[in-house]
Amino acid sequence: MLKIPLIARFPARPIREGRSIKKCRMATPPILALVLPSETGRVLSIQSHTVQGYVGNKSAVFPLQLLGYDVDPINSVQFSNHTGYPTYKGQVLNGDQLWDLIEGLEANNLLYYTHLLTGYIGSVSFLNTVLKVVDKLRSINSGLVFVCDPVLGDEGKLYVPQELVSVYREKVVPVASMLTPNQFEAELLTGFRIVSEQDGREACNILHIAGPSKVVITSINIDGNLLLIGSHQKEKGHPPAQFRILIPKIPAYFTGTGDLMTALLLGWSNKYPENLDVAAEFAVSSLQTLLARTLNDYKRAGHNCETTSLEIRLIQSQDDIRNPKINYYAEKYC
Repeated sequence: MLKIPLIARFPARPIREGRSIKKCRMATPPILALVLPSETGRVLSIQSHTVQGYVGNKSAVFPLQLLGYDVDPINSVQFSNHTGYPTYKGQVLNGDQLWDLIEGLEANNLLYYTHLLTGYIGSVSFLNTVLKVVDKLRSINSGLVFVCDPVLGDEGKLYVPQELVSVYREKVVPVASMLTPNQFEAELLTGFRIVSEQDGREACNILHIAGPSKVVITSINIDGNLLLIGSHQKEKGHPPAQFRILIPKIPAYFTGTGDLMTALLLGWSNKYPENLDVAAEFAVSSLQTLLARTLNDYKRAGHNCETTSLEIRLIQSQDDIRNPKINYYAEKYC
């Protein structure tokens, strides 16, 4: 177990008493998230950030906090709004800047985490630095759980440069604990075309061989049906426990849902480490309730929900995140 000093000290500060100067040392208080950690865990989340709206860390941090986690966000980008708007402005963090933050945390003995969560990453250099972060965190806590949402694209369209695909496939997948691709991303990472449920299960098997013990393909469109396929290989070389959850199609496009879904899967799978199907039921039920609320609120505002992407109603759905009612159930494959 990492031994974390309870008391750190600042350099000496002079205190004047009349004409004399005495030196004393000011003790800093302990970091309670480290010395009295939550029962759930401490998460480092490296994702995008927008000032307005809920995508990336704005979609992931608050739900994880509601579920009892201490979450430290690093914003890979900081934009005024998401890129679906006509314009946006902001800054992009590069790999050197990311590593500066990691070194600052390490210098103050603040680099102990139980989980690392990553989402959209836009460059090979930044992704390679994230891999360095994984190694660094595991050198401090060998049991670190790395939950990776490999944001590459959707519905046949890449969101990132092509060269990122091979880095994910060859370097990231082998070190991930849980992977949450969509159908297109699972195909890119496995080189395997998914046109049936069995194909989805086989894609999970291929990913297990490469690295992660938990794989959730968060959305697969098969014969007009939308479903999630989950797979948990509890021991290497053994058949995984696999399941599906049927998901209703909603005639609208929402931003931030993938980021939120991965955060919820992290949150609930840590609470139910041996039951990925139960964790997925909680995550899907929370998300679907939130989406229904979002859709209804836009309709109340008189908006045609099929014409633009919709910002999710995260704050208004916090009770459904903290204590979801299970409306969607996993069906286990034999």
